[in-house]
Amino acid sequence: MSAPTVLVTGATGTVGSALIPALQARGATVRAMIRNPERSVPGVENVLADLGDPASLTAAMKGVDAAFLNSPSAEDAAALQTRFADLARSAGVYRLVVLSQYAAATDSPVRFLRWHAEVEAHVEGLGIDHTFLRPNLYMQALLGFAGAISQGWFGAPVGDAAVSAIDTRDIADAAAAVLTDSGHTGRTYNLTGPRAVTHAQIAAAISAATGKPIAYQDTTSEDFAAALAAFMPPWQLEGLVEDYAHYARGEAAEVSTAVADLTGRPARDIADFARDHAAAFSGN
Repeated sequence: MSAPTVLVTGATGTVGSALIPALQARGATVRAMIRNPERSVPGVENVLADLGDPASLTAAMKGVDAAFLNSPSAEDAAALQTRFADLARSAGVYRLVVLSQYAAATDSPVRFLRWHAEVEAHVEGLGIDHTFLRPNLYMQALLGFAGAISQGWFGAPVGDAAVSAIDTRDIADAAAAVLTDSGHTGRTYNLTGPRAVTHAQIAAAISAATGKPIAYQDTTSEDFAAALAAFMPPWQLEGLVEDYAHYARGEAAEVSTAVADLTGRPARDIADFARDHAAAFSGN
């Protein structure tokens, strides 16, 4: 697909904000889908639309060649994404790239993995050119613990299980490649970092990057949930606890070469991530 026009949902989010410059570097014309006009993305066309508003989505898709679908965290995320896919097909969008999740499966005990699998199954039945990206745990999720880390520790209910966590910048680079290159129709890519790391190894990487001793403390699911209860609704918190139980069971340690295969360079290591975000973890 030469110089496509790409609609990016979640344009101001962690992945979307990195995807836009990655697409521009590949010569794509970017249309950023935003919900708040005060958060417009500079240097690209901005369109006001919401996954909950079908009319706004139809308008946003006019003249679009490809779309990147990344739903915000919502209890009805699967329904919102399947409707977006239906509208994309109706609008004549040629290619749909869906941000799913590593280990998505209809029979998973993890609700988020079931929801992603539901979306994948629906998209597969539409007959539209599609690709699924299944990233593992985001390294950027550690930034949510930055306050505690700056005080010398962080905790999670994951024990000593290793997880092949990925930098969201690599997700964006992989997505840009799939959105602008041919040969990805019907493919599913597991997106991981270059190695699986334990949370103790993550703490060591942050310690090395900041020059400060950082300790990882294994916690119970109950204590983890209690610490986060004020920051998210119950359904989201329960799903996050299920995610971490999935990691703790050792089900997220597989390492994929997809980032390197798609982008031509290795995925960022946890040491790279820690170094690039050392100021945040130092409390600066």
